[in-house]
Amino acid sequence: MAKVIMTADDSASIRQMVAFTLKQSGYEVVQAVDGQDALQQLASRKVDMLITDLNMPNLDGIGLIKGARALPACKFIPIVMLTTESQDSKKQEGRAAGATGWIVKPFKPEQLLAVVKKVLG
Repeated sequence: MAKVIMTADDSASIRQMVAFTLKQSGYEVVQAVDGQDALQQLASRKVDMLITDLNMPNLDGIGLIKGARALPACKFIPIVMLTTESQDSKKQEGRAAGATGWIVKPFKPEQLLAVVKKVLG
């Protein structure tokens, strides 16, 4: 059974690139257009991992992580931030909210896969 990974990003091209990369490696991918969309989907479906952007309309990545961590099914899943932000203060804010890892855009597909394999075991 394939592991299910949700990707939340307001950029369609980033979502497509992440989905393409993950699907090629045998993962099932669920896409969300922003944090609010992701939280609504997470309320009714189980995912094994969440990859989220930081800066999104309606609900940003930090808000999404906090909301996801409040859901029993998402309490312990790996959550990775995929964002252009690389400041330590942002990373600390992400970790404090419950992020497991951090990837800075632009990213290489093999870099993304290495992080996914590491956190999903």
